[in-house]
Amino acid sequence: MQGGPQQTNGASIAVIIVNYGTADLTIDAVNSVLARTHGGRSVEIHVVDNASPDGDAMRFQETHASANWGDQVTLWPETENHGFGRGNNLVLEMLDAREAPPDYVFLLNPDATLANEAIDELARALEADPKAGAAGAAIAYPDGEPAVACFRFPSLGRELASAIDFGPLDRLFPKARLGIPPETPQSAVDWVAGASVLFRMDVLKKIGFFDPDFFLYFEEVELMGRLNRAGFKTLYVPEAQITHIAGAATSVASYNKAKRRPAYVYESWRMYFQKRHGRAYALATAVLKLPAAGLGLVLAKLRGKPSPLPGMFFRDHWRHAVRPLLTGATS
Repeated sequence: MQGGPQQTNGASIAVIIVNYGTADLTIDAVNSVLARTHGGRSVEIHVVDNASPDGDAMRFQETHASANWGDQVTLWPETENHGFGRGNNLVLEMLDAREAPPDYVFLLNPDATLANEAIDELARALEADPKAGAAGAAIAYPDGEPAVACFRFPSLGRELASAIDFGPLDRLFPKARLGIPPETPQSAVDWVAGASVLFRMDVLKKIGFFDPDFFLYFEEVELMGRLNRAGFKTLYVPEAQITHIAGAATSVASYNKAKRRPAYVYESWRMYFQKRHGRAYALATAVLKLPAAGLGLVLAKLRGKPSPLPGMFFRDHWRHAVRPLLTGATS
Protein backbone atom coordinates (compact mmCIF):
# COMPACT_ATOMS: atom_id res chain seq x y z
CA MET A 1 0.00 0.00 0.00
CA GLN A 2 1.31 3.42 -0.93
CA GLY A 3 0.61 6.85 0.49
CA GLY A 4 1.98 9.51 2.77
CA PRO A 5 5.25 11.35 2.48
CA GLN A 6 8.13 10.24 0.28
CA GLN A 7 10.39 7.73 2.02
CA THR A 8 13.86 8.87 2.94
CA ASN A 9 15.18 5.91 4.92
CA GLY A 10 13.25 2.90 3.61
CA ALA A 11 11.40 2.29 6.89
CA SER A 12 7.68 1.57 6.70
CA ILE A 13 5.14 1.76 9.48
CA ALA A 14 1.62 0.36 9.80
CA VAL A 15 -0.62 2.19 12.28
CA ILE A 16 -3.50 0.21 13.83
CA ILE A 17 -6.43 1.89 15.57
CA VAL A 18 -9.12 -0.37 17.10
CA ASN A 19 -12.42 1.48 17.55
CA TYR A 20 -15.56 0.77 19.52
CA GLY A 21 -18.13 3.52 19.75
CA THR A 22 -15.73 6.45 19.45
CA ALA A 23 -15.99 7.37 15.76
CA ASP A 24 -15.31 11.10 16.13
CA LEU A 25 -12.26 10.50 18.34
CA THR A 26 -10.95 7.82 15.97
CA ILE A 27 -11.25 10.23 13.04
CA ASP A 28 -9.24 12.75 15.06
CA ALA A 29 -6.64 10.06 15.74
CA VAL A 30 -6.36 9.22 12.03
CA ASN A 31 -6.06 12.87 11.07
CA SER A 32 -3.37 13.45 13.69
CA VAL A 33 -1.29 10.72 12.02
CA LEU A 34 -1.95 12.06 8.53
CA ALA A 35 -0.90 15.56 9.61
CA ARG A 36 2.63 14.47 10.58
CA THR A 37 5.65 13.67 8.39
CA HIS A 38 7.08 10.80 10.53
CA GLY A 39 10.64 11.66 9.56
CA GLY A 40 9.93 10.78 5.95
CA ARG A 41 8.88 7.20 6.69
CA SER A 42 6.00 5.72 4.74
CA VAL A 43 2.92 5.20 6.90
CA GLU A 44 -0.31 3.29 6.32
CA ILE A 45 -3.27 3.36 8.70
CA HIS A 46 -5.72 0.57 9.52
CA VAL A 47 -8.96 1.35 11.37
CA VAL A 48 -10.67 -1.70 12.86
CA ASP A 49 -14.27 -1.08 13.88
CA ASN A 50 -15.28 -3.70 16.44
CA ALA A 51 -18.97 -3.83 15.44
CA SER A 52 -19.77 -0.51 17.10
CA PRO A 53 -23.52 -0.27 17.80
CA ASP A 54 -24.07 3.32 16.61
CA GLY A 55 -23.08 3.29 12.96
CA ASP A 56 -19.38 4.02 13.37
CA ALA A 57 -18.47 1.87 10.36
CA MET A 58 -20.70 3.95 8.09
CA ARG A 59 -19.28 7.15 9.58
CA PHE A 60 -15.77 5.96 8.71
CA GLN A 61 -16.79 5.13 5.15
CA GLU A 62 -18.31 8.59 4.69
CA THR A 63 -15.25 10.30 6.17
CA HIS A 64 -12.91 8.15 4.09
CA ALA A 65 -14.57 9.54 0.97
CA SER A 66 -15.15 13.13 2.07
CA ALA A 67 -11.70 13.61 3.65
CA ASN A 68 -9.97 11.91 0.73
CA TRP A 69 -8.07 9.50 2.95
CA GLY A 70 -7.39 7.37 -0.11
CA ASP A 71 -5.19 4.30 -0.10
CA GLN A 72 -3.31 5.41 2.99
CA VAL A 73 -6.25 4.43 5.24
CA THR A 74 -7.82 0.97 5.22
CA LEU A 75 -11.12 0.31 7.00
CA TRP A 76 -11.94 -2.98 8.71
CA PRO A 77 -15.73 -3.03 9.42
CA GLU A 78 -16.12 -6.08 11.69
CA THR A 79 -19.37 -7.83 12.56
CA GLU A 80 -18.33 -8.76 16.12
CA ASN A 81 -16.44 -7.08 18.95
CA HIS A 82 -13.06 -8.79 19.06
CA GLY A 83 -11.67 -6.73 21.91
CA PHE A 84 -8.32 -4.95 21.73
CA GLY A 85 -5.81 -7.74 21.21
CA ARG A 86 -7.81 -9.81 18.75
CA GLY A 87 -8.79 -6.66 16.86
CA ASN A 88 -5.12 -5.80 16.40
CA ASN A 89 -4.34 -9.40 15.49
CA LEU A 90 -6.63 -9.19 12.46
CA VAL A 91 -4.37 -6.58 10.92
CA LEU A 92 -1.12 -8.06 12.24
CA GLU A 93 -1.86 -11.41 10.63
CA MET A 94 -2.62 -9.73 7.31
CA LEU A 95 0.58 -7.69 7.48
CA ASP A 96 2.62 -10.77 8.36
CA ALA A 97 1.23 -12.60 5.31
CA ARG A 98 2.56 -9.96 2.95
CA GLU A 99 5.64 -10.63 0.87
CA ALA A 100 7.16 -7.50 2.42
CA PRO A 101 5.65 -6.73 5.86
CA PRO A 102 6.20 -3.26 7.34
CA ASP A 103 9.26 -2.60 9.47
CA TYR A 104 7.21 -1.32 12.40
CA VAL A 105 3.68 -1.45 13.77
CA PHE A 106 2.32 1.45 15.79
CA LEU A 107 -0.70 0.86 18.02
CA LEU A 108 -2.72 3.99 18.74
CA ASN A 109 -5.82 4.16 20.90
CA PRO A 110 -8.93 5.62 19.25
CA ASP A 111 -9.08 8.26 21.99
CA ALA A 112 -5.46 9.34 21.48
CA THR A 113 -3.79 11.78 19.09
CA LEU A 114 -0.20 12.58 18.18
CA ALA A 115 0.89 15.75 19.98
CA ASN A 116 4.19 15.92 18.07
CA GLU A 117 6.22 13.76 15.68
CA ALA A 118 5.79 10.91 18.15
CA ILE A 119 6.09 8.09 15.61
CA ASP A 120 9.39 9.49 14.35
CA GLU A 121 10.70 9.80 17.92
CA LEU A 122 9.76 6.21 18.71
CA ALA A 123 11.18 4.86 15.45
CA ARG A 124 14.48 6.66 15.99
CA ALA A 125 14.71 5.19 19.50
CA LEU A 126 14.25 1.67 18.11
CA GLU A 127 16.66 2.30 15.25
CA ALA A 128 19.32 3.36 17.76
CA ASP A 129 18.99 0.18 19.86
CA PRO A 130 18.84 -3.18 18.02
CA LYS A 131 17.86 -4.96 21.25
CA ALA A 132 14.78 -2.77 21.73
CA GLY A 133 11.63 -4.45 20.45
CA ALA A 134 9.06 -1.85 21.52
CA ALA A 135 8.93 1.83 22.42
CA GLY A 136 6.14 3.76 24.11
CA ALA A 137 5.33 7.45 24.19
CA ALA A 138 4.67 9.87 27.03
CA ILE A 139 0.95 10.47 27.53
CA ALA A 140 -0.89 13.54 28.75
CA TYR A 141 -4.56 14.21 29.37
CA PRO A 142 -6.25 16.96 27.32
CA ASP A 143 -5.65 19.48 30.13
CA GLY A 144 -1.92 18.82 29.90
CA GLU A 145 -1.62 16.77 33.08
CA PRO A 146 0.89 13.95 32.50
CA ALA A 147 -0.33 10.39 32.84
CA VAL A 148 1.69 7.38 33.94
CA ALA A 149 2.65 5.58 30.72
CA CYS A 150 5.43 3.18 31.79
CA PHE A 151 5.29 0.47 34.40
CA ARG A 152 6.88 -2.40 36.27
CA PHE A 153 5.47 -5.88 35.80
CA PRO A 154 2.66 -6.76 38.23
CA SER A 155 3.66 -8.99 41.14
CA LEU A 156 2.20 -10.05 44.47
CA GLY A 157 4.08 -7.33 46.35
CA ARG A 158 3.17 -4.62 43.87
CA GLU A 159 -0.48 -5.62 43.86
CA LEU A 160 -0.59 -5.40 47.66
CA ALA A 161 1.16 -2.01 47.67
CA SER A 162 -1.26 -0.75 45.03
CA ALA A 163 -4.28 -2.00 47.00
CA ILE A 164 -3.06 -0.36 50.23
CA ASP A 165 -2.37 2.86 48.29
CA PHE A 166 -0.50 4.59 51.13
CA GLY A 167 1.95 7.33 50.17
CA PRO A 168 4.52 6.80 52.95
CA LEU A 169 4.69 3.09 52.05
CA ASP A 170 5.22 3.94 48.40
CA ARG A 171 8.00 6.38 49.27
CA LEU A 172 9.67 3.82 51.51
CA PHE A 173 9.54 1.13 48.81
CA PRO A 174 9.47 2.99 45.47
CA LYS A 175 10.09 -0.14 43.41
CA ALA A 176 6.89 -1.62 44.83
CA ARG A 177 4.94 0.84 42.70
CA LEU A 178 3.48 -0.45 39.45
CA GLY A 179 3.67 2.95 37.78
CA ILE A 180 6.92 4.76 36.96
CA PRO A 181 6.83 8.60 37.11
CA PRO A 182 6.11 10.30 33.76
CA GLU A 183 9.18 12.54 34.13
CA THR A 184 11.46 9.50 33.85
CA PRO A 185 14.01 10.02 31.03
CA GLN A 186 14.25 7.63 28.10
CA SER A 187 15.09 4.21 29.47
CA ALA A 188 14.24 0.53 29.37
CA VAL A 189 11.14 -0.34 31.42
CA ASP A 190 9.07 -3.48 31.92
CA TRP A 191 6.10 -2.35 29.84
CA VAL A 192 4.47 0.73 28.40
CA ALA A 193 0.86 1.74 27.87
CA GLY A 194 -0.73 0.11 24.84
CA ALA A 195 -2.38 3.42 23.94
CA SER A 196 0.69 4.43 21.92
CA VAL A 197 3.43 1.89 21.35
CA LEU A 198 5.68 1.10 18.38
CA PHE A 199 6.85 -2.48 17.80
CA ARG A 200 9.39 -3.97 15.48
CA MET A 201 7.35 -6.20 13.19
CA ASP A 202 9.99 -8.93 13.09
CA VAL A 203 10.04 -9.05 16.90
CA LEU A 204 6.26 -9.38 17.03
CA LYS A 205 6.47 -12.22 14.53
CA LYS A 206 9.11 -13.94 16.66
CA ILE A 207 7.24 -13.74 19.97
CA GLY A 208 3.71 -14.08 18.56
CA PHE A 209 0.94 -11.54 18.44
CA PHE A 210 -1.61 -10.77 21.17
CA ASP A 211 -2.90 -13.65 23.27
CA PRO A 212 -6.49 -14.07 22.04
CA ASP A 213 -7.70 -15.13 25.50
CA PHE A 214 -7.66 -11.49 26.64
CA PHE A 215 -10.64 -9.38 25.63
CA LEU A 216 -9.45 -6.08 27.08
CA TYR A 217 -6.78 -5.05 29.61
CA PHE A 218 -3.49 -6.79 30.47
CA GLU A 219 -3.01 -8.01 26.90
CA GLU A 220 -0.18 -5.54 26.32
CA VAL A 221 1.41 -6.45 29.68
CA GLU A 222 1.38 -10.12 28.71
CA LEU A 223 2.76 -9.37 25.23
CA MET A 224 5.61 -7.20 26.54
CA GLY A 225 6.36 -9.86 29.12
CA ARG A 226 6.98 -12.32 26.28
CA LEU A 227 9.06 -9.69 24.51
CA ASN A 228 11.16 -9.25 27.66
CA ARG A 229 11.66 -12.99 28.13
CA ALA A 230 12.77 -13.28 24.50
CA GLY A 231 15.64 -10.91 25.29
CA PHE A 232 14.25 -7.66 23.88
CA LYS A 233 13.83 -4.35 25.68
CA THR A 234 10.83 -2.05 25.92
CA LEU A 235 11.74 1.62 25.90
CA TYR A 236 9.91 4.58 27.39
CA VAL A 237 10.52 7.60 25.14
CA PRO A 238 9.14 10.79 26.74
CA GLU A 239 10.22 12.87 23.73
CA ALA A 240 7.33 11.19 21.88
CA GLN A 241 4.11 12.84 23.07
CA ILE A 242 0.51 11.68 22.90
CA THR A 243 -2.72 13.29 24.11
CA HIS A 244 -5.12 10.70 25.50
CA ILE A 245 -8.74 10.87 26.68
CA ALA A 246 -8.44 7.86 28.96
CA GLY A 247 -11.31 5.40 29.02
CA ALA A 248 -13.45 7.05 26.34
CA ALA A 249 -14.19 3.74 24.63
CA THR A 250 -14.48 1.56 27.73
CA SER A 251 -15.69 3.93 30.49
CA VAL A 252 -12.70 2.74 32.56
CA ALA A 253 -10.63 5.83 33.31
CA SER A 254 -7.56 5.70 35.52
CA TYR A 255 -8.43 9.03 37.13
CA ASN A 256 -11.97 7.89 38.08
CA LYS A 257 -11.08 5.33 40.71
CA ALA A 258 -14.54 5.19 42.26
CA LYS A 259 -16.29 3.94 39.12
CA ARG A 260 -17.22 0.27 39.08
CA ARG A 261 -15.04 -1.78 36.73
CA PRO A 262 -16.44 -4.13 34.08
CA ALA A 263 -16.06 -7.85 34.75
CA TYR A 264 -13.46 -8.22 32.00
CA VAL A 265 -10.99 -6.05 33.97
CA TYR A 266 -10.94 -8.60 36.80
CA GLU A 267 -11.00 -11.54 34.41
CA SER A 268 -8.01 -10.19 32.49
CA TRP A 269 -6.18 -9.54 35.77
CA ARG A 270 -6.80 -13.14 36.82
CA MET A 271 -5.72 -14.57 33.45
CA TYR A 272 -2.55 -12.52 33.43
CA PHE A 273 -1.43 -13.71 36.85
CA GLN A 274 -2.29 -17.32 36.15
CA LYS A 275 -0.59 -17.37 32.74
CA ARG A 276 2.51 -15.57 34.00
CA HIS A 277 2.93 -17.06 37.47
CA GLY A 278 0.72 -20.14 37.72
CA ARG A 279 -2.54 -20.80 39.53
CA ALA A 280 -1.13 -21.01 43.08
CA TYR A 281 0.65 -17.65 42.82
CA ALA A 282 -2.39 -16.06 41.17
CA LEU A 283 -4.68 -17.38 43.91
CA ALA A 284 -2.38 -16.18 46.69
CA THR A 285 -2.22 -12.72 45.10
CA ALA A 286 -5.98 -12.58 44.57
CA VAL A 287 -6.77 -13.64 48.16
CA LEU A 288 -4.19 -11.37 49.83
CA LYS A 289 -5.36 -8.41 47.80
CA LEU A 290 -8.67 -8.41 49.70
CA PRO A 291 -7.27 -7.61 53.19
CA ALA A 292 -4.72 -5.23 51.62
CA ALA A 293 -7.58 -3.36 49.96
CA GLY A 294 -9.45 -3.33 53.26
CA LEU A 295 -6.43 -1.81 54.98
CA GLY A 296 -6.17 0.78 52.23
CA LEU A 297 -9.81 1.69 52.70
CA VAL A 298 -9.35 2.15 56.47
CA LEU A 299 -6.24 4.30 55.96
CA ALA A 300 -8.07 6.46 53.46
CA LYS A 301 -10.95 7.02 55.87
CA LEU A 302 -8.56 7.90 58.72
CA ARG A 303 -6.92 10.51 56.48
CA GLY A 304 -10.27 11.86 55.31
CA LYS A 305 -9.62 10.82 51.73
CA PRO A 306 -12.03 9.15 49.31
CA SER A 307 -11.99 5.41 48.85
CA PRO A 308 -9.09 4.27 46.65
CA LEU A 309 -11.15 1.30 45.45
CA PRO A 310 -13.44 1.03 42.43
CA GLY A 311 -17.12 0.56 43.14
CA MET A 312 -18.18 -2.93 44.27
CA PHE A 313 -14.50 -3.96 44.42
CA PHE A 314 -14.76 -6.68 47.07
CA ARG A 315 -17.74 -8.35 45.43
CA ASP A 316 -16.36 -8.15 41.90
CA HIS A 317 -12.81 -9.19 42.81
CA TRP A 318 -14.15 -12.23 44.67
CA ARG A 319 -16.55 -13.18 41.89
CA HIS A 320 -14.27 -12.72 38.88
CA ALA A 321 -10.80 -13.34 40.33
CA VAL A 322 -10.75 -15.28 43.60
CA ARG A 323 -13.64 -17.70 43.12
CA PRO A 324 -12.65 -18.88 39.62
CA LEU A 325 -9.11 -19.53 40.84
CA LEU A 326 -10.43 -21.48 43.82
CA THR A 327 -12.74 -23.64 41.70
CA GLY A 328 -10.47 -23.95 38.68
CA ALA A 329 -13.10 -22.38 36.38
CA THR A 330 -10.54 -20.06 34.75
CA SER A 331 -11.17 -20.48 31.04
